[in-house]
Amino acid sequence: MSLSSHLEELKKKHQTLSDAVEAAQRAPSVDGLVVANMKKQKLKLKEEIGRLTSEAI
Repeated sequence: MSLSSHLEELKKKHQTLSDAVEAAQRAPSVDGLVVANMKKQKLKLKEEIGRLTSEAI
């Protein structure tokens, strides 16, 4: 897998998770811990994207 395709895949996962967080925050029955865990996963993806992007330069 090339670096650019890997980055694109990470960005897609980040966007999907971002959409899921927004939906979960609107749903009153979703546990706050679930949302917090999704936000942590999202942050890890963002950090990985940033790391790979800076290495590619």
